[in-house]
Amino acid sequence: MSSKPAAATPVTRPAWDDYFMEICGVVAKRGTCLRRHVGCVLVRERRILTTGYNGPPKGVAHCDERGGCLREQLGINSGERIELCRALHAEQNAIIQAAVHGVALPGATAYTTNQPCVTCAKMLINAGIVRIVYAGEYPDQLARELLAEAGVALSPWTTPQEGSP
Repeated sequence: MSSKPAAATPVTRPAWDDYFMEICGVVAKRGTCLRRHVGCVLVRERRILTTGYNGPPKGVAHCDERGGCLREQLGINSGERIELCRALHAEQNAIIQAAVHGVALPGATAYTTNQPCVTCAKMLINAGIVRIVYAGEYPDQLARELLAEAGVALSPWTTPQEGSP
């Protein structure tokens, strides 16, 4: 008596962009900004190179330890006067981690929870990032213009798509 093996159930895996954006969301949870938590994952050839989240430089107090967000206390809108923020942006920290650990970034993709600001856009361009996948909008048209001029693909991420490797 022979028995047929049961049919295998196909394995459902997230598409690569969805996979890295989910990781990006976890990285953002480490952020200490009181306004928004942002995460960045730098990837090349489907391998994570570095990650970063927003927060102050090493050894510097977080805003919650200093009585709150200065920009919020001054009534400054999102996307304005970012030089008054104590924190580095997630993209900046991801690039710094690459520099500290000797990781080359040219040809990489940046996955971010928000569209980069103009400062981060300029840094990503000079780091050799070729594509940016982002989840949330950020009010910075100049960043979009610079990225387009530099030939960096800016791809909004909306909802997870079923996919395979």
